[in-house]
Amino acid sequence: MPLQVHDVQQNVVEPMQVDAPAEDNDNAEEEPYIVENPTLDLEVYANSYTGLAKLYRLIYIADHCPMLRIEALKMAISYVMTTYNVSLYIILHKKLVQAVGTPGLPDVAAQSTSQDMLTLDQAWVETRSKKAALKLEKFDTDLKNYRSNSIKESIRRGHDDLGDHYLDCGDLVHALKCYSRARDYCTSGKHIVNMCLNVIKVSVYLQNWTHVLSYVTKAESTPDFSDVHGKDNNQSIVTKLKVAAGLAELATRKYKMAARHFLQASLDHCDCPELLSPGNVALYGGLCALATFDRHELQKQVIFSSSFKLFLELEPQLRDIIFKFYESKYASCLKLLDEIKDNILLDMYIAPHVNVLYTQIRNRALIQYFSPYLSADMRRMATAFNRTVSELEDELMLLILDGQIQARIDSHNKILYAKDVDQRSTTFEKSMSVGKEYQRRTRMLILRAAMLKQQIQVKVIESKLKKYFLILQSPFFLMLQSPQRDSTQGGEMSVTWKQ
Repeated sequence: MPLQVHDVQQNVVEPMQVDAPAEDNDNAEEEPYIVENPTLDLEVYANSYTGLAKLYRLIYIADHCPMLRIEALKMAISYVMTTYNVSLYIILHKKLVQAVGTPGLPDVAAQSTSQDMLTLDQAWVETRSKKAALKLEKFDTDLKNYRSNSIKESIRRGHDDLGDHYLDCGDLVHALKCYSRARDYCTSGKHIVNMCLNVIKVSVYLQNWTHVLSYVTKAESTPDFSDVHGKDNNQSIVTKLKVAAGLAELATRKYKMAARHFLQASLDHCDCPELLSPGNVALYGGLCALATFDRHELQKQVIFSSSFKLFLELEPQLRDIIFKFYESKYASCLKLLDEIKDNILLDMYIAPHVNVLYTQIRNRALIQYFSPYLSADMRRMATAFNRTVSELEDELMLLILDGQIQARIDSHNKILYAKDVDQRSTTFEKSMSVGKEYQRRTRMLILRAAMLKQQIQVKVIESKLKKYFLILQSPFFLMLQSPQRDSTQGGEMSVTWKQ
């Protein structure tokens, strides 16, 4: 997912290309867009996050929403000044100065920006840079001492401290290296899981989604993972792993897998503001489920899910959308989706997927609407979906060509007819196919049992097997495998290989 702040980490552009290959980031070519009418409470939104997650989200909003640009940049500057991320402060300050000087800016926003904030705090930059260097030197010295004493636990904590400091300075590549090096000094399952969580967090910031999924798997496959912490702490770790995996699957456009991961999160243990908020879990999981789940899955895993229902309470509009979709009130459902679209487009993780998800939700609604009928009046369908007849006809044509709807269109009378499928013959053919496959497998099992009973087996000496393969690959043998001449033009040639 493309952050609009690539210049924030100028010193880590090259290493990021190594850690996160270009093909791993499916959102790298996001089309630029502007949100004109947001209804977002920016302060409440920003308070749901901490660390780089908060900064990156505020920067994303500033890049895509002119109305909230100055407010978002001011919040980001105020927050970054509590960290050691000096380079990001300088870039944010430059963005703010440019935004204030932009023609057409709302007067209220411009007037509310104090002169102090428009002036680069050079004293803060120098002080923070010196403090960051001193802390780095201290942590580095401590780590060298730990290594000389060969105490694994101290070395592990030393790497974690260095990683935390690099992360606070915005140096993600060095933070990732420090967290990864701690793995060699983990002496328990608890240490391994904590190491994985640290690597996952930085990998999300780097948008290295393959790395995220890899370390989620490593954490879940830790031998004593279930006993790493107490019951509550373990559930909290499981939730963090699930939402991280969901983010990675979402970013790589595997929406159904993403929905399944988000649906396994627990609201009572969803405490990961450094990645996302509980409201994000509801939004990401709900939209991905609507776009990919069939009616039965939506009912069982979303609507009647005791755990995910708690997440939906945090997003009442999304809850209404899901229920109206399930109740086949598609016009109301699609109208509500359009109402929340502007706010969704300000979310850095799901914004690049909004158009795809909305299209899939709309297509699924059309399929479910038509499924009970043998024919349907496209004029009434157009009214139900708030579309013109010609637009609806184009959508239906694409669904028919894609094989998602088995129907044909009477363009003159504007009627959609379901294809007359002979269910009796189809069922008969399917039954015959299953029966033949069953017979084939049964014969194979009987043959295998008979061979085992008679102790019949083929043994091939490895050296002879290699020799045989060499002969098969030889030019002479390949020449013999060429198409045979007509028998009237010459005799046959046979080659026999002797063991």
